[in-house]
Amino acid sequence: MSSRRRWMFLAAASAVFASALLSGCGRQEPPPPPPPPAVAAPEFKVLATSDLKDVEPLEEMVRKATGVPIKFRFGGTMESTEAVLTGTAKADAAWFANAKYLLSDAQGQSRVKLQEKIMLSPIVVGISESDAKRIGWADPAVAAKLTWKDIANAAKAGKLNYALSNPATSNQGFMALMGVVAAASQKTEALTAADVDRGAIADFLKGYKLPGDNSTYLSEQFIVQQGTRVNAFINYESWILSLNASGKLREKLQLVYPYEGVSTADYPFMLLDESRRADYLKVVDYLKSEPAQLWLARQTLRRPIKPEFAARVEDLLPKQGLQVELPFSPDRVLADGLIAAYLNEFRTPIASTFVLDTSGSMQGGGRRQSLVQAIHYIAGADASLTGRIAKLTNRERLWLQPFSETPYGLTAFEVPAGSTVAKGVALQADSEAKQQLLAKVREFADGLNMTGGTALYDAVYASLKHMLEERKKNPKYQYSVVAFTDGENNKGRSLEQFKQDYAALPEDVRGIPVFMVLFGEANEKALKDLVQVTGGRVFDARKTPLYSVFKDIRAYQ
Repeated sequence: MSSRRRWMFLAAASAVFASALLSGCGRQEPPPPPPPPAVAAPEFKVLATSDLKDVEPLEEMVRKATGVPIKFRFGGTMESTEAVLTGTAKADAAWFANAKYLLSDAQGQSRVKLQEKIMLSPIVVGISESDAKRIGWADPAVAAKLTWKDIANAAKAGKLNYALSNPATSNQGFMALMGVVAAASQKTEALTAADVDRGAIADFLKGYKLPGDNSTYLSEQFIVQQGTRVNAFINYESWILSLNASGKLREKLQLVYPYEGVSTADYPFMLLDESRRADYLKVVDYLKSEPAQLWLARQTLRRPIKPEFAARVEDLLPKQGLQVELPFSPDRVLADGLIAAYLNEFRTPIASTFVLDTSGSMQGGGRRQSLVQAIHYIAGADASLTGRIAKLTNRERLWLQPFSETPYGLTAFEVPAGSTVAKGVALQADSEAKQQLLAKVREFADGLNMTGGTALYDAVYASLKHMLEERKKNPKYQYSVVAFTDGENNKGRSLEQFKQDYAALPEDVRGIPVFMVLFGEANEKALKDLVQVTGGRVFDARKTPLYSVFKDIRAYQ
């Protein structure tokens, strides 16, 4: 090959190589950027009442079935109702045992965009089997014809002593009281405040021995006090059945379904935020589907809303169940009047000692101011629903017991009785005498001085002994001790010494619960140990405003 032809060949080869190289480089260009990650669906927040805590596993079930990331937040009935009414619920939907009070006026109706009933559970009376036999209720034929009047007469005679959630703060308590009122009125149409039979309420409430804010607390206390202080539990059918199945009772409860009718929880699932309608509909479709309805029936013993599903779980639920539904008045005047009359006239009046930590550590961190404001709250003029519940009630007896290195300055207050109406119920303004008494309570709080150490257990022990003495003199009160502290006990008795001294007190001290309010640097474990011994409950004011804690405590009194 000549030199010229060799050169031309090499040039052509080089061109081919370069072309191949460039082509190869083109194939190795950086890949396109990945697509942006999918935006997670916003959480679907549901405000639910505390009696629905057992449905919490539905969060994961709903997410898997619908893709909607649902999240429950649980709260008390009246507190949750007020949050919806005022538009402060901070939730996309609400789920209550019933929404009759919520929807009884235009304001509530405007907040709820859609609602769907999900399941059913009637109010029943569960009575210890031995007591049912003793008073002649064990025969099924007899039990099937028992009326609300029979139940009220048994309570009046001291034969029926029951546990019931506070009618002023819970659905089941309010519905039971409304059931008594509706049955006594013998009206088939909506009731009015003027129709309320005051005698029926008074008779029924004579048997009310164990109050509380929620079914979990009441169940714990009922298990301990069954056969001594109480022999019956009024609650939703599902709760009584679950308690019977728990194996924790001294003896099972016989279920009584009042003959003339019951109030039934229908668990409406309610849309609050219109922008989440599509997610709401997906969730509702799932909750009413066969898998969800059967799971709810088997796990919570609530009755399916659809008859075809109810037939699948007949073996789990009593055949006598869904009675005639008693009328429920849409009149808010009746509901508010009934709650007010219960608090101020009909229930066993409250007698309690508030044990107030005035040690030096209470001066810092705004703690003194919070405590003073909280006492102002219960002695103030808050007209909101929860404010009315928290407020000192007519006939109430209150002792304020400050303590630091020792208890000191015990001061008594007694709220005068209000006027009563001859018939029906109604909201009433505070009398001048009550207003003067509330002003004295606020004045006492303003004068608290914070100094010294913390003798918590000495103060609680002294208050319990004082309550025992008062109960001997005035047995017709509901007694309790409520202690507020922010620090470790560093004076007087230790917790172990307190337990020993408590065990030596008369047995009836167990009818006086001790509620502990935890804030600041208080020893949470020690306070929980104390209420484990004395009954009651610990409230954490580090997570909840102190005034709100007061409102919660009132529901247990």
